[in-house]
Amino acid sequence: MVAAYRRFSTLICDIGDVLFTWSSTTRTTISARTLKAMMTSPTWRLYERGHYSQGQCYDQLSKDFPPYEPEEIGRAMDEARDSLTSNDAMIALLRQLKSESNGQLRILAMSNISKPDYMFLRTKPADWDVFDTVFTSSDAGERKPNLGYYRYVVEKGAIDPHSTIFIDDKLENVLVARSLGMYGIVFDDQDKVMRALRNLLGDPIQRGWSFMRSHAGHLESVTNTGVLVPETFAQLLILDVTQDRNLVALPKDCPRRWNFFSGKPILTTEVFPDDLDTTSLGLTIFETDEAVAQSVIDEMLEYVTPDGIVQTYFDHTRPRFDPVVCVNVLSLFYSHNRKQELRGTLIWVREVLLNRAYLDGTRYYASAECFLYFLSRLLRKAEDHELNDLLYNLLKERVQERIGVEGDALALAMRILTCAAVGIRDDVDMRTLLPLQCEDGGWELGWIYKYGSSGVNIGNRGLATAFAIKAIEALEDMPASPPTSGTTTPVKHEEEAPRRVKRSSSRIRNHAVQAHF
Repeated sequence: MVAAYRRFSTLICDIGDVLFTWSSTTRTTISARTLKAMMTSPTWRLYERGHYSQGQCYDQLSKDFPPYEPEEIGRAMDEARDSLTSNDAMIALLRQLKSESNGQLRILAMSNISKPDYMFLRTKPADWDVFDTVFTSSDAGERKPNLGYYRYVVEKGAIDPHSTIFIDDKLENVLVARSLGMYGIVFDDQDKVMRALRNLLGDPIQRGWSFMRSHAGHLESVTNTGVLVPETFAQLLILDVTQDRNLVALPKDCPRRWNFFSGKPILTTEVFPDDLDTTSLGLTIFETDEAVAQSVIDEMLEYVTPDGIVQTYFDHTRPRFDPVVCVNVLSLFYSHNRKQELRGTLIWVREVLLNRAYLDGTRYYASAECFLYFLSRLLRKAEDHELNDLLYNLLKERVQERIGVEGDALALAMRILTCAAVGIRDDVDMRTLLPLQCEDGGWELGWIYKYGSSGVNIGNRGLATAFAIKAIEALEDMPASPPTSGTTTPVKHEEEAPRRVKRSSSRIRNHAVQAHF
């Protein structure tokens, strides 16, 4: 189903089998199957449109479904009505969403129902005040899925279909709503629908920040095998993205060198060396005495291969290298005017980019997006014309190739931010990212790195959430894409210098997202 990124002001909800449930099993001789057949028959449809009285309907149904007498049909229908039970969880959510909208959301009901049945339904205990208007087929003289009924509701309700969500348990009814420009949801899985509504009508930025602050200091990483990993890198990266020191668990003072693990190493050797990757990230985030930074850079040069490629660890017994690590070390060198000393590393990084060697991730990083994102960070940190000439246009081509590729929440957010850094508005991946927001406001876990030897992945919901928030903000700060006549090809912007993503965490805007049904 095609998704869209837009704001909504109206929610239209079906009543039967969405906000109320009922049973077709009765104590009469009429089977549940037959009763359902009666209630979907042409006679019943005319009854719902007001063409028959209740007595006339039962008389005709008796003729349509012999040998059942009108009285028996009436008893079966009465028992079905008596079984009606309100879906309190759904109605409570509608009330909550309406309250949170500060009067900006209208909630309407649209039901195929006769006048007598609607009068009976209103005697059932439910929060009827949540609805601004209830539209019935008997008043309209039309029923779903007839297009005339929808046009009646649009006109009478003064509705903009393109800012309207429509929920119904029948696909054919949803399809017609979509044909008018509404966002249609088939009510086939209540939990899924409730999550979609929160994402569609809530503010993803506000909800994301709420998650981050409620978990401040406890945004831990975990492996795909369920093991908690006390580590530093994700904490540094969350700080780098959010600029909020209160969210992370980090030492008060910046050490000279950093270790990936913040406590006892997990799933590896008991003694684990400091690494150039985490150290580079830490020294480019924290304000560090220049003499200290220069001395660390001098030490890093002792860990360069004969080919000119910088290694990962401050440990000659672990001769490992990784292109993402190389990019992050380059960020440190460029930040302290030492760019010429890792020329071999830079050339190799460009070859990795040119030849797409990163597509399956790297030794330590789980996805292609990690490499591309950190390259965009390097360009932002360096602010170097020569580096831009070498990497910018190629990075732009490579990240544009990735648009629409399947990925987890972190990968999608990294891709959107990388696109923004090179002037591309990536609405396509935003449409996939937004439905991944969970009910608690955080995003689903995204994998960032992995153990080089075992391949066990490590992820962090806080990290995925921080990147998702900033991706949404980055897209807000970019011009809207012009209409593309149905194509999903992203629009290119012709700026040729990397732009900084504006951080505006204090702003709260109303966002919307299409979920896939």
